[in-house]
Amino acid sequence: MPVVETVLGPVAAHELGEVDTHEHVFLRTPVNPGDEFLDTDKAAAELLRVAASGIRTVVDLTPVGLGRRPGQLAEASHTSGIHVVAATGFHRSAHYPAFHWARQADDATLLDVLLDDLRVGMDSHDWDFPRPVPSPHKAGIIKLGASYHRIDRHEERWFAAGAAAARSTGVAVAVHTEIGTAAHAALDLLDKHGVPAGRVLLAHTDRNPDPELHLDLIARGAYLVYDTIGRIKYRPDSVVLELIERMAEAGKLGQICLGTDVGRKSSLISYGGGPGMDVLGRDFVPRLRRRLGHEAVETVLRYAPQTLLAKESSAT
Repeated sequence: MPVVETVLGPVAAHELGEVDTHEHVFLRTPVNPGDEFLDTDKAAAELLRVAASGIRTVVDLTPVGLGRRPGQLAEASHTSGIHVVAATGFHRSAHYPAFHWARQADDATLLDVLLDDLRVGMDSHDWDFPRPVPSPHKAGIIKLGASYHRIDRHEERWFAAGAAAARSTGVAVAVHTEIGTAAHAALDLLDKHGVPAGRVLLAHTDRNPDPELHLDLIARGAYLVYDTIGRIKYRPDSVVLELIERMAEAGKLGQICLGTDVGRKSSLISYGGGPGMDVLGRDFVPRLRRRLGHEAVETVLRYAPQTLLAKESSAT
C-alpha cells in the first residue's frame, strides 16, 4: 500500500483526504524580514481553520534553515487533526545569508542532512547548531529552489543533494520556480541527477499563467501546483480557474495540485491578517466545484497530490 510520511508517522496515501499541496506552518527568512511566524498556538489555530474548510492534509514546504520547528509542527498537527507532510531540502540561494553553512558544506554533508531528516527525524534545531538533536518527526518530501530564470551555482549543488536523497528514499521533489520561470531547467537538472519529471512538483507555475508552457511541462511528466490562491496582488483567482479549465480540457487535471503558500504572518488570520491559510477550501474550492464539478475537485485535491506524495518502493 503506498504510504506518505507525515510528522506524526506514515499514513496510507488514500487516507490523506483533500490536500493543500503547498503551505508553511512556521517560517522565518531574511527575504521577508519582520514577517516571520513561529507561534505554535497560532499555527494550530490556523490549521483548525484549514480543517473546518474541508482540507485534511497540508504539505509544509519549509526547507532547512527557514524556521522549521518539528516538535511544534507535530503538536499543531495533533491539535488540529490535520495531517502535515514536512519538507527537507534547500530553498533558492536568496534565502540563505552569505555566511550560511549550506553555502560552504561539502556534498556529502548536504546529503547527510537531508537523509537524516528523511530517515531518522528532522533536527530539532533545524540545523542551526553544530550538534544535531534528531526529533522523532520525519520529513516526507524534498524542497529545492531556483532563482529567477536561472539556477545558480549554490542551487545546482543543492539540487544534486536533493536528487540523491530522493533516489535513496523514494520521496517526491518540490521545486520553487521564481515567478514560474526556469521550470524546464529544473526538470533538466533533476533528470540529469536521476529524478524523472514524474516525481517533481513545480511550485508557483500559476505566477506565469501560460497554458502552453504548463502543458509542455506536464507532457514531460511533471506535476504543477497552482499555489498562490487568494493572493490577489498577483492576479485574480479567476485566472487560476481558467488555467484549471484549460488543463481539464486537455485531459491533464491528474497532474495539477492546489495550494495557498502562505509565506507571511500578515497573510494569516491567526496573526490578524488575511486571506488566511484556509482560503483554498473556504473560497476557491466552491468556485472550482461550481465551474468544473465534483470530479475535478477530487482530482486536484485528492488523486493528484496523493499519487505524487506516495513513496516509491523502488528507492535505492
